Amino acid sequence: MARTDLLTFTDYGIYCPEGDFHIDPWRPVPRALITHGHSDHARWGHGEYLCTRQALPVIRHRLGDITATGIAYGEPLRIGAVTVSFYPAGHVPGSAQIRVERGGEVWVVSGDYKTEPDGLAEAFAPVPCHAFITECTFGLPVFRWRPQPETMADISAWWARNAALGRPSIIGAYSFGKAQRLMAGITPSGPILTHGAVEEVTRILRDQGYPLPETTRVTAGIDAKSHPTALVIAPPSALGTPWARRFTAAEEAFASGWMAVRGIRRRRALGTGFVLSDHADWDGLNTAIRATGCERVFVTHGYTAPFRRWLESQGYDAGIVETAYGQDDDEDTTETAGQVATP
Repeated sequence: MARTDLLTFTDYGIYCPEGDFHIDPWRPVPRALITHGHSDHARWGHGEYLCTRQALPVIRHRLGDITATGIAYGEPLRIGAVTVSFYPAGHVPGSAQIRVERGGEVWVVSGDYKTEPDGLAEAFAPVPCHAFITECTFGLPVFRWRPQPETMADISAWWARNAALGRPSIIGAYSFGKAQRLMAGITPSGPILTHGAVEEVTRILRDQGYPLPETTRVTAGIDAKSHPTALVIAPPSALGTPWARRFTAAEEAFASGWMAVRGIRRRRALGTGFVLSDHADWDGLNTAIRATGCERVFVTHGYTAPFRRWLESQGYDAGIVETAYGQDDDEDTTETAGQVATP
């Protein structure tokens, strides 16, 4: 009797029949293995959750009273007829790729990932496998990131120029991951203020031991007059709102991989856009896939059709997996893959 694929793709999410669990399911299931705490991957309503120990505090904060267990990176766990283990994905603190093995056959679900170390999240670790399920949020050659130190230097210089003029700086960045990466990587020109959503996650990560600087939550009485040289880090949805307008004459900016596309910058009508992503760029995706040594690749959420064609041209057995990811992630809240021309 022929063996079935180690992982299958269902209306509930990626499923392992021989372990009877789902990975990052988007509908309620009895047992869910979770790659990271962004809400398009970690959703409420599952019976049991399994994630890394580092990811668990943020997931509990976001989902409330859940039955959840944290596991160490690299620790093998037998579930049914398979063995699972979690390895760093480099996406955000605590994020993981999930390795599933049965009798020497190995599949890996990447979740979201980036290959350049950012000094905060656990650095991406290639996992050898036969089949790799990969995101391709930025799966076109136009998306190639500059080294992080260069981008952080640009953001630091922008803040310093504004501070010298007595103007606060407001930058839009997702509250979990991007916001903390910014505050940890830039050179200060004044105090760092945070939106409440950013501060809550920052406190949780700081309490876990992640190296984050001192920050101050924006409350009544904190404005441009009291903090004229501050950098304010807020979710993108807060830009242009009454909450942000308390910082009169502030310079606004946005940090995202989508800032690589000029048309998107213009539509956002922001003075400054910094290209900074928590996802792998074109080169990062290809480097990660090659490093696995895999033969089969399944692509999810992003430029799936052109990226699959590219992989097939490189000799991979490639397919597309339709998922519900990217619906509440830092890169996909307001932009979609269809807004950039594909080959």
